[in-house]
Amino acid sequence: MAKLTLEGGEVLEVGREGDAESRIDVPATPEQSSVEYVEVRPLGELGKPLGGPEEASSRLRALLEAQRALGACADLESVVTVLGDVALALVPRATHATVALAEAGSERPAALVTVATRVRGEGGRPAAPSGQLPLTRTVMQKVVRERAAVLAVDAPNESFSSESMLGANIQSTIGVPLWKGNEILGVLQLDSRAAPAMFDARDVDVLGVLAADASLAVAHTRAMARLLLAERRLERENEFLKGRERARSGELTIVGKSRAMSELLAQLDKVVDTKVSVLIEGETGTGKELIASALHYRSGRRDKLFVAQNCAAFSEQLLESELFGHKRGAFTGATDEKKGLFEVADGGTLFLDEIGEMPLGLQAKLLRVLQEGEVRPVGATQVRKVNVRIVAATNRRLEDEVAAGRFRQDLYYRLKVFPIEVPPLRERRDDIAALAGHFLDQHAKEIGKSVAGFAQETLVALAAHPWPGNVRELSNEVQRLVIQADPGAFITPDLLSASVRGATELAGRGAPASGTLKDRVEQVERIILLEVLREHDNNKTSAAKTLGITREGLHKKLKGLGIG
Repeated sequence: MAKLTLEGGEVLEVGREGDAESRIDVPATPEQSSVEYVEVRPLGELGKPLGGPEEASSRLRALLEAQRALGACADLESVVTVLGDVALALVPRATHATVALAEAGSERPAALVTVATRVRGEGGRPAAPSGQLPLTRTVMQKVVRERAAVLAVDAPNESFSSESMLGANIQSTIGVPLWKGNEILGVLQLDSRAAPAMFDARDVDVLGVLAADASLAVAHTRAMARLLLAERRLERENEFLKGRERARSGELTIVGKSRAMSELLAQLDKVVDTKVSVLIEGETGTGKELIASALHYRSGRRDKLFVAQNCAAFSEQLLESELFGHKRGAFTGATDEKKGLFEVADGGTLFLDEIGEMPLGLQAKLLRVLQEGEVRPVGATQVRKVNVRIVAATNRRLEDEVAAGRFRQDLYYRLKVFPIEVPPLRERRDDIAALAGHFLDQHAKEIGKSVAGFAQETLVALAAHPWPGNVRELSNEVQRLVIQADPGAFITPDLLSASVRGATELAGRGAPASGTLKDRVEQVERIILLEVLREHDNNKTSAAKTLGITREGLHKKLKGLGIG
């Protein structure tokens, strides 16, 4: 019997020529060849017919099922999971399927993020990997770089092999791009970690067709996600506009029935339909802009614009341009003519917040508008008539600013024709429970969480807190509480911030165990007042300063609580 020595890289087939019953591949040694077989299939050649009629028929049936499964996916996560499972079903010799997608908006062509890996589990069924799985990006980067499908039948010996491939024990691999037009959406990679030479060109063909369908599914679900995001944004904007319209229709309500707020609203009703300027004074966070908008929407100007501008937000030159407008070329950067807020608000109301921050030079121009009803844009030679009601607000004492020479006295008297003082929250404690409930509904709706309400002890603590940040601070506290609360649960005192919880501790030391909210709050107030008076040796002026109220306000509180 003659002996035949086979060299590395040669093939032995047993059987008749063209119909071999078995085949033996003799691996090449590293000295003989560093590459056994690599095929690179460009994008334009993917998705072509799948070989002979019988094989094409079988694989087309499988691809039809795959297409139906991909078409039923509602989100990107489902698409990549189905893609991995179907790929394993179409290429039975593959042991692992990994899907990596390009980062949305990334300008880097190889910025791939691995989003799903499926392995062949028990009974050949696809499953998620049971533990940490070593992966490699070598093939994926080659697919993206060459914009082509890549086949390596003996991966450890390929020219593009890497330590990561060896560490992952990848013997054979196929990388197929997911694409839309000229854009690479991602890569589907199939590995055989059992033996080399497990894949051939027919596997590339079928995965190319699968990738074409999967690419459409990836692009579709991503587009749907963007549309849903845009839809939610439009819904929020629509809600905002509806709120504006409700306000214009007179539905704007100011929460609060305390004596202080009743007196403020009575003052507001007296001035709504006059032309006089209104100066709203009060601490930061008391809701001065809300009062200004209520003044506008309750007046005959409600069908025109309410425009607000913070005078502390711009430099003098920019603020002048914002308020009065400018001509083209009036200054560096003035490439177009701009209409100022006085003209924008013509017929309506212009709210100037933080008026005490307005530079002296602009104060003189504002005075001219109040006196003459006309504005002159920056760089213009002619004036323009406007019919605008001015409502200004400040948290400073303008009398002190006038005395210090930082505010014009004539403008001060012109603005303070009808002053309105917005009381701080500590002087309207009867409104705290109602305000907290209002903010609870508002923030729960914004966050999309159902909250049962406040526990009684929580309302007592809220009502007893001094609220140096006023209504704004209360709104922020309630928003934080809504975020912390469990869905459908009551907001209990343990969820309160540390500063507010101090009121709960005081309440626990002296508040009655039962009774109305008003009774409990009055008892907590009594404890606070007595402690502060004791700290200041009964000096009412110093105690009032610590509490942030006037001496007269302290006397009124002490008398109301029956403290001599």
